[in-house]
Amino acid sequence: MKHNIYLMATTFFVASALTGCQLDEYNPAGGTGGEEMASFENFEALQTYCYEPVYGQLYDMFDYTQLAEGGTDLFITAFDKTWAQETIYYEALSPNTGAVKKLFMQAYALINSCNSVIDNASKVVDADPESIKILVAEAKCLRAFFYGILVTQYGNITLKLNSSETGVTTAPQRNSYEEIYGQIILDLQEAAEDLPVEPYKGQYARVTKKTALGLLARTYAQGAGEGLTENGVSYWKRAQEVAEDIISRKDELKVFMYDEVEDLWAQANNRNNPEALFIAAGPTADMTSYDSPRKLSNIFAHMYPDPNKISDLYKTSNKSNYLYGKVNQNILGPSKYLIDLFDAANDVRWDYSFTTAFGDITWAQTPDWGGTYLAKNKYIVWTEELAQKYHKAESVVGDTIFPYADFKAITRTVGNQYPAKVWPKGDHSGDVSHLQDVKNVYATPYPLDADDDRFSIYLSKDYLTDEEKSVRSYHVINLDDLFEEGKYGSGYTYKSTDFDGLNSYQMFPGLAKCNYNYDGVFASDLQRKMGDVAVMRTAEVYLIAAEGAVMSGDNAKAAEYLNVVRRRACRDKSKFESTMQLSTASEQDVLDEFARELCGENQRWAILKRHKAFEKQLAKGNPRAAKSFDPAKNYLRPISEDFLSTISNADEYGNNGY
Repeated sequence: MKHNIYLMATTFFVASALTGCQLDEYNPAGGTGGEEMASFENFEALQTYCYEPVYGQLYDMFDYTQLAEGGTDLFITAFDKTWAQETIYYEALSPNTGAVKKLFMQAYALINSCNSVIDNASKVVDADPESIKILVAEAKCLRAFFYGILVTQYGNITLKLNSSETGVTTAPQRNSYEEIYGQIILDLQEAAEDLPVEPYKGQYARVTKKTALGLLARTYAQGAGEGLTENGVSYWKRAQEVAEDIISRKDELKVFMYDEVEDLWAQANNRNNPEALFIAAGPTADMTSYDSPRKLSNIFAHMYPDPNKISDLYKTSNKSNYLYGKVNQNILGPSKYLIDLFDAANDVRWDYSFTTAFGDITWAQTPDWGGTYLAKNKYIVWTEELAQKYHKAESVVGDTIFPYADFKAITRTVGNQYPAKVWPKGDHSGDVSHLQDVKNVYATPYPLDADDDRFSIYLSKDYLTDEEKSVRSYHVINLDDLFEEGKYGSGYTYKSTDFDGLNSYQMFPGLAKCNYNYDGVFASDLQRKMGDVAVMRTAEVYLIAAEGAVMSGDNAKAAEYLNVVRRRACRDKSKFESTMQLSTASEQDVLDEFARELCGENQRWAILKRHKAFEKQLAKGNPRAAKSFDPAKNYLRPISEDFLSTISNADEYGNNGY
C-alpha cells in the first residue's frame, strides 16, 4: 500500500497506449494481482478504488459534460464563443480531441480495475463469502456502467473481460453491438441478483440492487436505439418492463421520489439524496471519504454567468463570490429551445433548474469577515446618472438595491465553510435574527416580484416591455433579447456582442443543479465545490417506462408515466389536470420531458442518439451544431488516436470515419 502508480495508464490492450494520460492516481492495494490479493484488506482496497473515476474523473470536471450535454439541442456556448467547438458544435472533431481521448482511456482504465476485482476474488482467503459476492457484484455493475458509456459514445468497441495482468492484445478486435449490450445486460442482471438493497457497510455511494436495475433499464433503452432484440422482444419493451418492475417494487428496493421538486434540489438533501439510484459522491470537508480523496467539482463554473460583468449593479468579483462561486469559465448556457420548453407559469422545475436573478452578499453573521449589513458598498442607490444609463423611470431614482444573501463563516481544519441565509424581501434592518433559511439559495422565485429589491440583475422569461422594466429597481434582461436568429441558418444562438450598451449579453441562466451551498461543500478555492451528483435518479425510471411504452406503441401508458413526473413539477397541483396533464404521449413528448427533467444531468447526447434525433433536434436548439453535424460519422465519437497509434491493426480497427 506504499506505491504511487499510474494505475489509470497501465490498463487495456497495451500498457504504453495510455501513458500519455499522465494521471497520477493512488492505488490503495499496491498492485492488482498475485499474492497481495490473498488479503481481503488489499482486495477490498482495490475494489473500492474502482469508484474513484466515477466522481474523480467524470463528475468533477467539464470534460465529460461537454460530451454528454454538448453537441445537443439543450446547451450552447454563451456569447456564441468558440470553445470546445469540436464536441459542442462538431467543428473539427478528431481522434486527437482531448475530451474524447480522455474518456476512452478512463473508461477502459476503470474497466480494468473491475476486471482485476472479478479475476482475483477467488484468491482471497480471509473473508466471508457474502462480502466477496457483494464486492464482485459491485465491480460488475461499475464495469457495465462504463461499458455503457463506451458503446454509446464510440460504438462497437472491444469487450475485455480479463484484467491486464492476465494478458494484453496488440491487435484487438471490435465486438458487435449484440455482444457488447449482451455482456452489459448480463453483468447488470448478475449484479442485481447479488447486490443488497442497502449499501455495503452503509457507504452510500456504493451501488446497490436498485442501481443495477436502474442501469439495466437505461441500457435496454440505449440498445433499443441500435435495433436490438432479446428473444424476439424489442429492447424498447424490455426497457419498459424493467422500469415497471422497479416502480412496482419501489418500497422493497428502497426506491424513493420526492413529492416536491424543491425538496429534490434542497441543499440539505444533496448528501446521500434518497432519490438517487446511483451517487457520485463528492469529497467531504474533512476528506475522510471511504473511497479515497478525490478532486473537487468545477462544473458549475462553466455553466454560470458572472454577474460582476455588470459591475455598476453587482459589486462582488467572482474571485471572492462566496454565493455563486468563482464563475470564471462561463461556457454553456441553455439554448432558447430548452428555455422555451419550460412553461414557467405552471412548471416549478424552471425555478430550480436555472438561476435567473442575481443578488449580492453580506457578512452580517460574521462581522470579522464582512462587517455590518451594508458593509463594503454591497448595495446600490439609483442615482439620476445610473437610472438614465439603465433606462429607469424617474420613480426609481433614490431606490436602493439591497443584498440578497448573508454568510456565516465556520472555521474548519481543512477548509472553512460559508453556508448562506437570505434576507427577507423588504427587510432592511440588518438584524441577523431576521435571516431566513431557504431550501435552495440558487432557486429564483418565478416571476420575480416587481418590488423585490434584493436582486441587481434579473433574466426574465416573460417578455417585459421597456415601460415595465423601467419601473423596477433591478436591471431586467429579457431572455429573448440575448439570442439572435439566422447566424447559422434557422435557429437561435446567443449574441456575441453588446446589444444594449450595458453588457447584458454577458449574462445567461446559470444551471443551478451543479452549484452548491451548505456546511461541508466548500473547498479553499471558490472555483471548486464538493457536492454529490446523482448519476441516475428515480424520475428517470418513470421517463424510461414512458419511453419504452411510446416506442412500443402504447401512447396512453406512456402518458401515465410522464404524468407522474409532470404532476410533481406542477406549480399548482390543484390545476394539474387543466395545465400539465397528458392523455396521450408521442415520442416528441418523451424527448421534451427528458429535457425538462434531466437537463444538465449528462444524459442528453445518449437520448438523442438512441432516438436518431440529432438532425431534427439540433435544428431546433443548436443551429451551429446542425450546420456541422455529419450523420455519417457524428453519431459516434472518434477512437482515441493515442490508442490507435499503439496497436498493430489500427487501419483495421478504424476511427469511426474520422
